[in-house]
Amino acid sequence: MEVGSGPVGIGEFWSRPFVGCDISFPYPPRKPMQPVICSAENLPFQDRSFDAVVASDVMEHVPPTKRNQVVSEIFRVTRKVVIIGYPCGPSAWALDQNLHRHYQSRKIPPPTWLEEHMLSPFPDENLFLDVPREWKKKIISNESLGFHYWMMRTEIHRVWDYSFRLALRIAPGLVRWFLGRANDEPCYRKIFVFTHK
Repeated sequence: MEVGSGPVGIGEFWSRPFVGCDISFPYPPRKPMQPVICSAENLPFQDRSFDAVVASDVMEHVPPTKRNQVVSEIFRVTRKVVIIGYPCGPSAWALDQNLHRHYQSRKIPPPTWLEEHMLSPFPDENLFLDVPREWKKKIISNESLGFHYWMMRTEIHRVWDYSFRLALRIAPGLVRWFLGRANDEPCYRKIFVFTHK
């Protein structure tokens, strides 16, 4: 199951059926997703319904007062593996504030996701203090701050954005290698992988 899947979610990479949950779907969800409209604060599933639950770039969009409830619900419905990744901590939030100012200085409307990032500080590693001890945690750094800022600024420029997307289609392996080299500290995003002991 994916929390905050949007209409595509992990279906871009995963070919087998999965449940995708979101508060709304702006356009019809793409197969193999089985869409469910719901709030992550109150997932409409029984305890331990899924082997694995993913929440990618969701927690920064959840109001701080509701984040612990969302984490609690994710662990409630999961049997084996939880993967939660998000822009992590004050340095990542400060970087996105700079990016937001950059959009404004160029008189370009910031993307919706960036506008939402401005609403409240990002969660940090303390989000998981109440996770039960039977879950083993691994942390993966994802995108150095400098690389993330460079990538986001290139998206503003159509030629650079088009060039990157073209490279992704022509030489995906090379692009993946290049992106993998950018996973350095200090990082923009952290991916938390929990496995049930």
